[in-house]
Amino acid sequence: MKAVRFFGHKDVRVVNDLVKPVPKGDEVLLKIGGAGVCHSDLHIIDEGTVVGTVFTLGHENAGWIEEVGSDVKDYKKGDAVLVYGPWGCGHCKPCQQSKENYCDHQSEMAYGGGLGLDGGMAEYMLVPSSRLLVPIYDLDPVIAAPLTDAALTPYSAIKRSIGKLTADEYVVVIGVGGLGHVALQILNEVSASSIIACDVTEEKLAFAKELGAAYVINSKDANAVEQINEITGIKKAKVVIDFVGATSTIDLGTKVVGLDGDLTIVGLGGGHYQYNMSGLPFGVSMTNPYWGSRVELMEVVGLARQRKINIEIEQFKLDQANEVYDRMRNGKIKGRAVLIPS
Repeated sequence: MKAVRFFGHKDVRVVNDLVKPVPKGDEVLLKIGGAGVCHSDLHIIDEGTVVGTVFTLGHENAGWIEEVGSDVKDYKKGDAVLVYGPWGCGHCKPCQQSKENYCDHQSEMAYGGGLGLDGGMAEYMLVPSSRLLVPIYDLDPVIAAPLTDAALTPYSAIKRSIGKLTADEYVVVIGVGGLGHVALQILNEVSASSIIACDVTEEKLAFAKELGAAYVINSKDANAVEQINEITGIKKAKVVIDFVGATSTIDLGTKVVGLDGDLTIVGLGGGHYQYNMSGLPFGVSMTNPYWGSRVELMEVVGLARQRKINIEIEQFKLDQANEVYDRMRNGKIKGRAVLIPS
């Protein structure tokens, strides 16, 4: 079996000699249709956020059921499914609420397939429990794979602030990349607020306009803050969602969010914020959400089946994995890259 394996710091290899797994109990063997490539992979590969283990990469996975263990109910060979990404214990209170992304035992476990355990950048993937599957019905697994993170993560972040995204308010989206471009589409469907999109390239800003942003601002401009505050007026933006997470973008967010607003930092850019009493307007909630719940993934599938989410993807073969990661490091991927086994 062919797979993209992580062997240690900056060591990623495509291997051809893995044994095809056999499911038992509640396990499910998936024939992979597509595996999304995420910036989180680069944190593993380049920065060593997961150490001491060898595993198959890929945490955005979709495909068809190939074989099920003896205890699996309600799934059969050929069913098209997504794999819910964050794997919890399955028993604690957050897991029982379908929020395995906030499992009580997260600090004791690998985060999931492709994040310490074998993921889906392979011909086949062994999923440890059928509870981690979400049916996609008539969706193409190649197109659907990034829904598990690139759509679920912004969807969950937006839902946190849904009560504040009213028609008389503004929402600022920083970063129109793999997650940000999906966030713009979701906002257009579930909120009534005017959208201000920020990025550093004119191509991305033009893309944001195509996706429904009412205003676009180049965040490299020295007066980007002034431009945004001129649009929003004295009350500023009610919600800011940062899909970059660099110090510069966090700083931008703190200067454009308004009283009792939400500043949500999704991106893993390694930025820092030095808190002080006058640094944020009163009442602002600064949060760093992680992924989303399994129920929210079901809702994302609903949006996708209604054609309300269209993830821009580029398709590559498994053998091109290292080329794709290099392109990602250099900002050369538009939307989301998806690896396909054949």
